[in-house]
Formats: sequence, C-alpha cells, structure tokens
Amino acid sequence: MRMEKLLSYHANLLPGLDVGEGPFGNRLIVEVEGGEFQGPKLKGTIRKHAAADWLTLCEDYGHLDVRATFETHDGAYIFVEYKGKLEMTAAVQAALSTGEGSTEIGDQYFFTEILMQTGDERYKWVNNIICVGQGRILPGRVEYDVYQAMND
Repeated sequence: MRMEKLLSYHANLLPGLDVGEGPFGNRLIVEVEGGEFQGPKLKGTIRKHAAADWLTLCEDYGHLDVRATFETHDGAYIFVEYKGKLEMTAAVQAALSTGEGSTEIGDQYFFTEILMQTGDERYKWVNNIICVGQGRILPGRVEYDVYQAMND
C-alpha cells in the first residue's frame, strides 16, 4: 500500500458554539464559513452553511465528527464526512478559543479518516476510495493535506 496526495483544503471557521458538558465530554459545534480544495483530480469550494464539526472534547483530545459539502469547479456536489483525533495542545487551544496563534502539520496529533459520496458520473470514483487527512489549526481556519490509499 502507498498513500498518494489527493488534495489540500482549507475551511474558514466561525466561533464555536459551546453546547456544554455531556455524557461523552464537552460538545463544541464549529460551523464552517466556506473554504477551498485543490488537487490534481479535484478542485473547488466548500459550501457556506453546509458544513460543521460536532467536536467532542475529552481530556487531552478532541474527537472530530465533520460533515461538509464540496462543490467542484465544474458544478458537482460531493458529500464529505470524516472522523478524527486532534491533540488539544496549548497552541491548538489558543487558536480555537482566542483566535491567536497557529500550528503546523505535525506539531500535534491531528488525523482524519475521510469518506466521500456523489452521484455525479464524473466523480463517482470518490465513492470507493479511502482517504486520510493530516491537519493544522490557524486563527479562524483549519487546513488539511489529504492522501488516498492506493495499491502498490
């Protein structure tokens, strides 16, 4: 197996909505206010008001639960969903809570497993791939590099 870069993307984040402490941890809903993605086979924008992270914070980690709508440059819609883990370092907490500071890819444990769905014939191949993303946090923004699992 090898990992081949599929795309990079960024999402613009609104301030989190603190739902409060629940039975599984503190729930924070982070809505997405657009963004962009680009790679050799996919490029376009992230639809505003059609994406959010229902983040659960437990001890030193955030458990991501994200849904987003990607719109390709040629008008196709791709439903993107991923789960993941984000190590809540001091830099991550500062970027999320105060909007100050940022992290680089690899500064903390921040990985996602990504699945995509579409009915558009041009992009149906995304329905049957497995992807892994690695991210970083910036003030009001998250960025990912996404890799597709490939046979050797």
